[in-house]
Amino acid sequence: MTVDLADVPERLRDAAAAALAIAGVDDGHLAIEVVDAGRIRELNREHRATDRPTDVLAFPVDGSGPSTGPRELGDVVVCPELCSNLDEAVIHGVLHLCGYDHEVDEGEMLALQAEVTASLQGPRGPRTRERSRRRGL
Repeated sequence: MTVDLADVPERLRDAAAAALAIAGVDDGHLAIEVVDAGRIRELNREHRATDRPTDVLAFPVDGSGPSTGPRELGDVVVCPELCSNLDEAVIHGVLHLCGYDHEVDEGEMLALQAEVTASLQGPRGPRTRERSRRRGL
């Protein structure tokens, strides 16, 4: 099993890979698109009925059901001009694709996000550890 990050900008691959690793996801395809504030506002309005720009959106595809081919984890759309930390926004979006939801959990997603963000800033690079998976990914 492998994770396909070919559709992730090179500069964002470490953050995406670290988020997937801490979530225990070791196979599937992930895409990340970098957009401007106007485009992310359109997407936010269209998909979340919220007419304002945001820093990151996540669009899961396959979920936990069976997949007929390689697993499609989904797409993350990020707007750098609205991010205080681009890596952290990518991590946030990827964790959403992995089934985490900070609006309903007890702080687990944001704790993981902080851990991954800190690990990327540390001298040894990303740390990984086995995590229980959400949505069976």
